[in-house]
Amino acid sequence: MARSIISETILDLEPALAKARIAALIKERGLPAYRVNQIHQRIWQRPVGAWDAASDLPLDLRRILAAELPIPRLEKETAQVSADGTRKYLWRLADGEAIESVLIPTGSRRTLCISSQAGCALGCVFCATGRMGFQRNLAVWEIAGQVRELILEDPDLKPTNIVFMGMGEPLLNWAAVSTTLTILNSPEALGIGARHITVSTVGIVPAMLELAKRPEQFRLAISLHAARPDRRLAIMPIEKKYDLAAVLAAAKAFARRITFEYVLISGQNDSDEDAGALAALARKHGAMVNLLPLHPGGAPGLTPTPPARIRAFADQLRESGIEAVVRRSRGLDIAAACGQLRVETERKRAGR
Repeated sequence: MARSIISETILDLEPALAKARIAALIKERGLPAYRVNQIHQRIWQRPVGAWDAASDLPLDLRRILAAELPIPRLEKETAQVSADGTRKYLWRLADGEAIESVLIPTGSRRTLCISSQAGCALGCVFCATGRMGFQRNLAVWEIAGQVRELILEDPDLKPTNIVFMGMGEPLLNWAAVSTTLTILNSPEALGIGARHITVSTVGIVPAMLELAKRPEQFRLAISLHAARPDRRLAIMPIEKKYDLAAVLAAAKAFARRITFEYVLISGQNDSDEDAGALAALARKHGAMVNLLPLHPGGAPGLTPTPPARIRAFADQLRESGIEAVVRRSRGLDIAAACGQLRVETERKRAGR
């Protein structure tokens, strides 16, 4: 398994530890203590791409920081902008791996879908990332850096909401994701409210229980996609290890309302019987349901459920008393399906 070639950096540390690291350096150099906050603000609150750009700091100090606390960057290889305003980014990492982020504007809201792994080991049939296999976990700075790079590009692009629904399964990279959650939420870092940060998982039970222990009100979304175990196993191999009953039992540890994510695939999970089973589960667990049309670019060989059938499916849920929202497919004119841009870019690089 490939590993990041960059050792731990100041961007890998939650604010308290980062400030302690900076304070130690400042003390060692005999510099005034007020420099600690000045420096720390330039990491996340008013980020700079390199210490040379921190013009509020003395030149000698900037040189010290560049040598002692270097700031790594994600390389923006490709950026696509859809007619609907959706932005898709492909970031090239230091070891040659590539990951994606998608920024989705909706009114005053800017939701950034971020990746937590390069590739994915889970093999869900409707996901382009699952077909590329697993490469490695991302470091904290590579996850949080997806937000940081957007702010560096344009402060007006700073996300108001974060969803861990990009490449990879976040709860299989729990240690890095947990630290990233702190950085995203802390007022001394990115300052995004916990209720505006959603972790989506197929159901990695041990890490779900760890997430539930955190005091912040982070939101949990379960990638359900089928409410009957046999149907779920057919499209999500993880059902073999963490079956639906175990996943939903773990979800009870959350004091907050959970969401079921449900990609509708024609002939696979969109029958009246499927809707009835989903309504029963959502009612039992007090969950709301996000219905997602299958993105045609992300799953060759599968057919999206027709719009009329999606409406009927949603109506059946609502008639059963379930809050159901049909999410509009975004970025249809760009490679916006999860993993799609990387797959297309790698194919071009290989000359295929």
